Amino acid sequence: MMINQAVLYTHLLDEMKAFYANSLNFPLTAASPRSFSIKVGESELTFKESALHTKPFYHFAFNVPANRFMEAKQWATQRVFLNIEEKKDEIYFEAFDAHSFYFEDPAHNIVEYISRHSDCPPSNDPFSSKSLLSIGEINLTTPHVRSVGTQLINSGITVRNNRPLNENFNFLGSDSAFFLVGAPKRRWFFSDRDSEVHPLTVKVNHSLAVALDKKGMLKITQE
Repeated sequence: MMINQAVLYTHLLDEMKAFYANSLNFPLTAASPRSFSIKVGESELTFKESALHTKPFYHFAFNVPANRFMEAKQWATQRVFLNIEEKKDEIYFEAFDAHSFYFEDPAHNIVEYISRHSDCPPSNDPFSSKSLLSIGEINLTTPHVRSVGTQLINSGITVRNNRPLNENFNFLGSDSAFFLVGAPKRRWFFSDRDSEVHPLTVKVNHSLAVALDKKGMLKITQE
Protein backbone atom coordinates (compact mmCIF):
# COMPACT_ATOMS: atom_id res chain seq x y z
CA MET A 1 0.00 0.00 0.00
CA MET A 2 1.11 3.55 -0.68
CA ILE A 3 -0.27 6.63 1.11
CA ASN A 4 -0.24 9.40 -1.48
CA GLN A 5 -1.83 12.15 0.60
CA ALA A 6 -3.31 12.62 4.06
CA VAL A 7 -5.59 15.58 4.78
CA LEU A 8 -5.89 16.37 8.49
CA TYR A 9 -7.37 19.26 10.49
CA THR A 10 -5.87 21.62 13.05
CA HIS A 11 -6.93 24.55 15.23
CA LEU A 12 -3.37 25.96 15.15
CA LEU A 13 -2.79 26.44 11.45
CA ASP A 14 -0.16 29.19 11.64
CA GLU A 15 1.80 27.50 14.42
CA MET A 16 1.72 24.20 12.57
CA LYS A 17 2.90 25.75 9.33
CA ALA A 18 5.82 27.44 11.11
CA PHE A 19 6.71 24.20 12.90
CA TYR A 20 6.78 21.97 9.84
CA ALA A 21 8.18 24.47 7.34
CA ASN A 22 10.65 26.32 9.56
CA SER A 23 11.54 24.15 12.57
CA LEU A 24 11.56 20.82 10.70
CA ASN A 25 12.40 22.22 7.24
CA PHE A 26 9.75 20.33 5.27
CA PRO A 27 9.27 21.61 1.72
CA LEU A 28 5.95 23.45 1.36
CA THR A 29 3.98 22.30 -1.66
CA ALA A 30 0.95 24.57 -1.15
CA ALA A 31 -0.27 27.27 1.23
CA SER A 32 -3.40 29.37 1.63
CA PRO A 33 -5.07 31.26 4.51
CA ARG A 34 -6.88 28.07 5.58
CA SER A 35 -4.50 25.23 4.70
CA PHE A 36 -0.96 24.21 3.85
CA SER A 37 0.74 21.10 2.49
CA ILE A 38 4.22 19.65 2.94
CA LYS A 39 6.13 17.09 0.94
CA VAL A 40 6.97 13.87 2.81
CA GLY A 41 8.97 11.91 0.27
CA GLU A 42 6.51 10.36 -2.17
CA SER A 43 3.57 11.51 -0.01
CA GLU A 44 1.94 14.82 0.80
CA LEU A 45 0.59 15.87 4.19
CA THR A 46 -2.06 18.61 4.24
CA PHE A 47 -3.42 20.45 7.26
CA LYS A 48 -6.69 22.37 6.98
CA GLU A 49 -8.19 24.77 9.49
CA SER A 50 -10.60 22.90 11.74
CA ALA A 51 -14.13 23.88 12.71
CA LEU A 52 -14.57 26.28 15.61
CA HIS A 53 -14.20 24.86 19.13
CA THR A 54 -12.52 21.65 17.93
CA LYS A 55 -8.92 20.65 18.63
CA PRO A 56 -8.20 17.65 16.40
CA PHE A 57 -5.12 15.52 16.87
CA TYR A 58 -3.91 12.37 15.16
CA HIS A 59 -1.15 9.80 15.10
CA PHE A 60 0.89 9.43 11.95
CA ALA A 61 4.30 8.05 11.02
CA PHE A 62 6.93 9.02 8.48
CA ASN A 63 9.13 6.35 6.90
CA VAL A 64 12.88 6.81 7.43
CA PRO A 65 15.48 5.14 5.17
CA ALA A 66 16.53 1.76 6.55
CA ASN A 67 20.09 2.87 7.40
CA ARG A 68 19.33 6.36 8.74
CA PHE A 69 17.43 5.79 11.98
CA MET A 70 20.11 6.94 14.43
CA GLU A 71 21.00 9.90 12.23
CA ALA A 72 17.31 10.84 11.99
CA LYS A 73 16.99 10.63 15.76
CA GLN A 74 20.04 12.84 16.32
CA TRP A 75 18.66 15.33 13.79
CA ALA A 76 15.26 15.37 15.53
CA THR A 77 16.67 15.88 19.05
CA GLN A 78 18.16 19.18 17.87
CA ARG A 79 14.65 20.40 17.00
CA VAL A 80 12.09 18.68 19.28
CA PHE A 81 11.76 16.88 22.59
CA LEU A 82 11.34 13.15 22.08
CA ASN A 83 8.50 11.40 23.89
CA ILE A 84 9.38 8.86 26.57
CA GLU A 85 7.87 5.44 27.29
CA GLU A 86 9.23 3.43 30.22
CA LYS A 87 12.27 5.73 30.40
CA LYS A 88 13.18 5.11 26.74
CA ASP A 89 13.02 7.50 23.79
CA GLU A 90 13.01 4.83 21.07
CA ILE A 91 11.71 1.32 20.51
CA TYR A 92 12.40 -1.70 18.33
CA PHE A 93 9.36 -3.53 16.93
CA GLU A 94 10.39 -7.11 16.27
CA ALA A 95 7.21 -7.87 14.30
CA PHE A 96 8.04 -5.08 11.83
CA ASP A 97 11.84 -5.25 12.10
CA ALA A 98 11.62 -1.51 12.73
CA HIS A 99 12.94 1.20 15.04
CA SER A 100 10.81 4.22 16.00
CA PHE A 101 10.93 7.43 17.98
CA TYR A 102 8.08 9.85 18.71
CA PHE A 103 7.42 13.52 19.41
CA GLU A 104 4.45 15.92 19.41
CA ASP A 105 3.86 18.93 17.19
CA PRO A 106 2.14 22.17 18.37
CA ALA A 107 -1.34 20.61 17.96
CA HIS A 108 -0.25 17.53 19.97
CA ASN A 109 -0.30 15.20 16.99
CA ILE A 110 1.77 12.16 17.89
CA VAL A 111 4.43 12.06 15.19
CA GLU A 112 6.46 8.91 14.67
CA TYR A 113 9.65 8.47 12.65
CA ILE A 114 9.94 4.79 11.78
CA SER A 115 12.71 2.94 10.00
CA ARG A 116 11.46 -0.41 8.67
CA HIS A 117 14.75 -2.17 8.03
CA SER A 118 13.24 -4.85 5.79
CA ASP A 119 10.81 -2.67 3.81
CA CYS A 120 12.38 0.81 3.59
CA PRO A 121 15.27 1.29 1.13
CA PRO A 122 18.59 2.73 2.38
CA SER A 123 19.89 6.17 1.49
CA ASN A 124 23.37 7.44 0.66
CA ASP A 125 22.56 11.04 1.63
CA PRO A 126 22.87 12.70 5.06
CA PHE A 127 19.51 12.80 6.82
CA SER A 128 17.14 15.75 6.50
CA SER A 129 13.37 16.15 6.13
CA LYS A 130 13.91 15.63 2.43
CA SER A 131 15.25 12.13 3.22
CA LEU A 132 11.87 10.86 4.45
CA LEU A 133 10.38 8.30 2.12
CA SER A 134 6.62 8.58 2.62
CA ILE A 135 3.80 8.60 5.16
CA GLY A 136 3.98 5.17 6.74
CA GLU A 137 1.04 5.10 9.17
CA ILE A 138 -2.08 7.08 9.99
CA ASN A 139 -4.84 6.43 12.47
CA LEU A 140 -8.49 5.84 11.70
CA THR A 141 -10.06 6.18 15.15
CA THR A 142 -13.66 5.04 15.15
CA PRO A 143 -16.26 3.43 17.42
CA HIS A 144 -17.10 1.23 14.41
CA VAL A 145 -13.83 -0.70 14.25
CA ARG A 146 -15.19 -3.88 12.70
CA SER A 147 -17.30 -2.20 10.02
CA VAL A 148 -14.51 0.23 9.06
CA GLY A 149 -12.04 -2.64 8.91
CA THR A 150 -14.41 -4.65 6.75
CA GLN A 151 -14.85 -1.71 4.35
CA LEU A 152 -11.08 -1.45 3.95
CA ILE A 153 -10.74 -5.19 3.39
CA ASN A 154 -13.48 -5.09 0.76
CA SER A 155 -11.49 -2.33 -0.99
CA GLY A 156 -8.39 -4.51 -1.14
CA ILE A 157 -6.58 -3.23 1.98
CA THR A 158 -5.99 -6.28 4.15
CA VAL A 159 -5.14 -6.80 7.81
CA ARG A 160 -1.41 -7.21 8.38
CA ASN A 161 -0.43 -10.89 8.07
CA ASN A 162 -4.05 -11.65 7.10
CA ARG A 163 -5.12 -11.85 10.72
CA PRO A 164 -8.81 -11.72 11.66
CA LEU A 165 -10.15 -8.30 12.58
CA ASN A 166 -9.76 -7.35 16.23
CA GLU A 167 -12.59 -5.45 17.93
CA ASN A 168 -10.25 -2.82 19.39
CA PHE A 169 -7.15 -2.25 17.22
CA ASN A 170 -5.82 -3.40 13.83
CA PHE A 171 -3.04 -2.70 11.34
CA LEU A 172 -4.41 -2.74 7.79
CA GLY A 173 -2.08 -2.28 4.83
CA SER A 174 1.12 -3.75 3.47
CA ASP A 175 4.80 -3.12 2.78
CA SER A 176 5.59 0.24 4.42
CA ALA A 177 2.13 1.84 4.77
CA PHE A 178 -0.66 1.06 7.21
CA PHE A 179 -3.93 2.31 8.61
CA LEU A 180 -4.18 1.97 12.39
CA VAL A 181 -7.88 1.24 12.91
CA GLY A 182 -8.78 1.47 16.57
CA ALA A 183 -11.44 2.45 19.05
CA PRO A 184 -11.56 5.80 20.91
CA LYS A 185 -10.09 6.22 24.40
CA ARG A 186 -7.11 4.00 23.65
CA ARG A 187 -3.83 5.46 24.93
CA TRP A 188 -1.38 6.19 22.17
CA PHE A 189 2.02 4.55 22.62
CA PHE A 190 4.74 7.00 23.72
CA SER A 191 2.06 9.47 24.77
CA ASP A 192 -0.29 10.35 27.62
CA ARG A 193 -3.09 11.09 25.16
CA ASP A 194 -6.08 8.87 24.45
CA SER A 195 -7.30 8.39 20.89
CA GLU A 196 -10.23 10.51 19.71
CA VAL A 197 -12.43 10.51 16.63
CA HIS A 198 -11.58 13.31 14.19
CA PRO A 199 -12.27 13.62 10.46
CA LEU A 200 -9.59 13.04 7.85
CA THR A 201 -9.13 11.98 4.25
CA VAL A 202 -6.39 9.72 2.92
CA LYS A 203 -5.60 8.96 -0.71
CA VAL A 204 -3.97 5.58 -1.28
CA ASN A 205 -2.52 3.71 -4.25
CA HIS A 206 -3.42 6.60 -6.58
CA SER A 207 -6.89 5.09 -6.74
CA LEU A 208 -8.82 5.26 -3.45
CA ALA A 209 -10.03 8.15 -1.29
CA VAL A 210 -10.60 6.98 2.29
CA ALA A 211 -12.62 9.56 4.26
CA LEU A 212 -13.51 9.36 7.94
CA ASP A 213 -16.15 11.77 9.27
CA LYS A 214 -16.49 13.30 12.73
CA LYS A 215 -18.62 10.37 13.91
CA GLY A 216 -16.10 7.76 12.77
CA MET A 217 -18.07 6.64 9.73
CA LEU A 218 -15.98 5.69 6.71
CA LYS A 219 -16.56 6.42 3.04
CA ILE A 220 -14.31 4.94 0.35
CA THR A 221 -14.48 6.20 -3.22
CA GLN A 222 -12.64 5.12 -6.35
CA GLU A 223 -10.72 7.91 -8.06
